[in-house]
Amino acid sequence: MKSAIRLRHLGLLCLISAASPAVFPAFAQSGMMVTQPSSARPGLSYADIVDLADKASLVANVRIRNIIALKPEQAGSVPAGHKRLFVEADVTGLIRGEAGIAPLVTYLYDAPLDGRGKIAKLKKAQVILFAQPGERPGEIQLVAPDAQIPATLAEVDRVKAVLSALVAPGAPPRILGLGDAFHVAGTVAGEGETQIFLRTEKGDPVSLSILRRPGQAPHWAVALGEIMDEAARAPEPGSLLWYRLACTLPATLPARTVRTLSVQDAEAARADYGVVIAALGPCGRTRAPS
Repeated sequence: MKSAIRLRHLGLLCLISAASPAVFPAFAQSGMMVTQPSSARPGLSYADIVDLADKASLVANVRIRNIIALKPEQAGSVPAGHKRLFVEADVTGLIRGEAGIAPLVTYLYDAPLDGRGKIAKLKKAQVILFAQPGERPGEIQLVAPDAQIPATLAEVDRVKAVLSALVAPGAPPRILGLGDAFHVAGTVAGEGETQIFLRTEKGDPVSLSILRRPGQAPHWAVALGEIMDEAARAPEPGSLLWYRLACTLPATLPARTVRTLSVQDAEAARADYGVVIAALGPCGRTRAPS
């Protein structure tokens, strides 16, 4: 028993040390994030789930075995309305993790407080964790202070669907921003085509095309390749490609994107880009991305 207590204390000290800004950046930023208690949050949106899953090399279903509330001098900077906990949990299912995971994991979690200044009952709770491996076996680091969500059947299915989309062949790449825009006016009034290239994390070609014909609603599509072919379509709302666009693209075209165009063509490109933004709609995040 004494040996087990010493080991637990050692693990706690290690994770407290890892929570320093230099080693544990997710918690270094937590003071700028506002998260709501899970009991008050109606549920994470599709964008929220992708935000978490896209950063996590480990996604696991766990059952919380034990929690230790850290004293203020141990916890460091904690967001208002939260209590930092040292958590021990038994892994009941590995959803993502090529290198596997220990059967018992430990991590730090900022638990939201209710109106009475209390945390919800977490012991024996089944939750999904979005994490990265820690420095020692069994230690993990949440990718965000709130990267622990209730493991309902519906939520597990949603997480699995998102992870499958992220690793699927030909999955849309992460988008960094807008590249150059080009516009070609048609031969009759109201006709024209705008093409806008996007910058991606690994240089994968992605572009938007907006086509206008007299008497018709503007038609737009996105291409994941060098050529915009007839198969290109606008993304389905709630799909990974929709997320990449809706949660990344700016509301308007920046000046540098239309810098090579004439004033008239630049205005046409801005109007066509507005069609895309309106069609995509809001990203729908309910939490601040880390």
